[in-house]
Amino acid sequence: MNASGEPDRDDFGLPPVGIQIPDDARELDRDVQAYHRELRAQRRQVRLGRLHAPLTRDGLVLPLLAGCLAMVLISGVLLTVFTAGQSGTPARSLAPSAPSARTRNASASPAASPGPSAVQAAGRLPDAKVTIAGQPVGLSSLMIPSVLALVPAGCQCSAALRQLGRQAAAAHVSLYLVSVGGDTRQVLRLAARAGKPQASVADDTSQALSSAYHPRGLTAVLVTADGAVTAAVRDLGRGSRLTAGQLRSLAPASP
Repeated sequence: MNASGEPDRDDFGLPPVGIQIPDDARELDRDVQAYHRELRAQRRQVRLGRLHAPLTRDGLVLPLLAGCLAMVLISGVLLTVFTAGQSGTPARSLAPSAPSARTRNASASPAASPGPSAVQAAGRLPDAKVTIAGQPVGLSSLMIPSVLALVPAGCQCSAALRQLGRQAAAAHVSLYLVSVGGDTRQVLRLAARAGKPQASVADDTSQALSSAYHPRGLTAVLVTADGAVTAAVRDLGRGSRLTAGQLRSLAPASP
């Protein structure tokens, strides 16, 4: 302001502003109150906006989607339950089934079950023929009781065969060496080392014995006096052996 009370020239280029300075500050109370009312109104507006935000257009999308997904899941579960109930399929019982009498007997007498290298082979010899000295001979015509030693190809079992020959002789049981791998010459050499004649060497040309008893290593098939097979013992000489009682049980009891 210049001395005449008019706005003076502004060196900074700002627009002219009329400023009134009251003589008493109490004259500004109404302006201060109006200012505080505006601040309170703005705060109320912000709080109302926060409360109404979930109900606005954008805030309703996620709750609606979550509700729809929950309804779909509940409907699927109920539909599955009702469909399974009406299908007529009996529910499986979770209680363990009672063991059969055969299973109970087997578990009650563990000593009667064969070991991992022994296989119970109740029944009779297959109705087949083997070749002995170039001639086909029926298995049923072999001298019985007997032990059929099934010798696979490449069997390194000379010691086991000698032991088996001594056991069979002590029990008065005939021993036949049967080639089940097609290498009859090897079996003849093993028979010579074990002190067995060539007449006791047979060739399983029809593979009837191989199919019936599935030999693994040197396998002994025990045949009784009436032609019944009591057992087939595999892997002789590798932790598995025949007992004297097994071989003596093949021969008929003397009167």
